[in-house]
Amino acid sequence: MNETITLQLGESGAPTQMQWAGVEYRVTDTPTPLEDELLLVTHPPACRFGWRFQGQRRGGENFIFDVRYDRTLDGWILVHAYG
Repeated sequence: MNETITLQLGESGAPTQMQWAGVEYRVTDTPTPLEDELLLVTHPPACRFGWRFQGQRRGGENFIFDVRYDRTLDGWILVHAYG
């Protein structure tokens, strides 16, 4: 997938909102940090930090998202969306 997203982080550093393809998703659970080893299995070492969380769009549709920070792009990337 690897699409650029906008991720808003709370005071703890965990995601609180995400915008993807013009749609805003509110984080509705406690985000889980993704371990570096899991990301390195399918992604280059330049990408070291990620989260898994549930996001809800307006209207109530929920998805589980895996996102990672890409140092090369200096931004967040959507790796997987499970709906």
